[in-house]
Amino acid sequence: MSLNIGVIGTGAIGQDHIRRCSSVLQGARVVAVNDINAEQAANVVSRLRLEAKVYENGHELINAPDVDAVLVTSWGPSHEEFVLAAIKAGKPVFCEKPLAVTAEGCKRIVEAESAHGKRLVQVGFMRPYDSGYRALKQVITSGQIGEPLMLHCAHRNPTVGDTYTTDMAITDTLIHEIDVLRWLLDDDYVSVQVVFPRQTSNAYSHLKDPQIVLFETAKGARIDVEIFVNCRYGYDIQCEVVGETGIARLPEPSSVQLRSEAKLSTSILTDWKQRFIDAYDVELQGFINDVQAGQLSGPSAWDGYAAAVTADACVAAQLSGEIVPVALPPRPAFYGKTKA
Repeated sequence: MSLNIGVIGTGAIGQDHIRRCSSVLQGARVVAVNDINAEQAANVVSRLRLEAKVYENGHELINAPDVDAVLVTSWGPSHEEFVLAAIKAGKPVFCEKPLAVTAEGCKRIVEAESAHGKRLVQVGFMRPYDSGYRALKQVITSGQIGEPLMLHCAHRNPTVGDTYTTDMAITDTLIHEIDVLRWLLDDDYVSVQVVFPRQTSNAYSHLKDPQIVLFETAKGARIDVEIFVNCRYGYDIQCEVVGETGIARLPEPSSVQLRSEAKLSTSILTDWKQRFIDAYDVELQGFINDVQAGQLSGPSAWDGYAAAVTADACVAAQLSGEIVPVALPPRPAFYGKTKA
């Protein structure tokens, strides 16, 4: 039996998820869509040949009797409103990041879901569904390299637009590492510091680039993450885990090795969609399967809250240059441990 999904937000990521549910994944179909631009929503339904109703209001979509689960892919500031409405309606909801634009908003969602008594919310952090990160997680969990002591990571983009600001290196870019490294280590952050190396001449004058973010975890691991969003050469995600008895590195994306023009070379991706396209498929299929099984297991509202609290500390550290504590309360027993 197919899961009937309603999608709020038909921008780029919304359209991609609609396409995914309609032609790639199993067990679901899109029966309802909504967007602040009703004409765009109607055009998406027509172009993708969907048998879906276009709703003028997101709340009407959420409460529609034939909608079993909701995907929230709308403008970030609207996420909290629609996720809370889905919880009130008792319907599972997959929300693209951010869960809410403030940590307090995320906390309100955590409290509402806890009061409901059953997990209904999954946050769209896709990296735990990437095959490379899963392989790295397996090595860590197996104990093959002992306890993790240090992590050396990098998040590099070829370039960013002129509207990209220094704090967006945290809220739009590092946010993925903030989530996936907590998941890799099964650990929480206790402090963070941001330092700025010599600035690249390829960045706009208002943007400090690159940046290095330094984390300390509750178990004592130290993490450094380089954020370099004007590296020019490609889209490059790196993660090296230094353990007590060995080192594990995130696998490189599959690429044909060339011997040509007196060079031995492998290509580097330039687009984040290429790098993580498969992870998006696995992520959303997992949500569909979990809803049908009656129990969500992916990134939770608590994970969204933890990411928001940590991101706030990182932005504060950017401004102060000081070591800033990450004031995250203990994870409620209601959430247990998430798994992807």
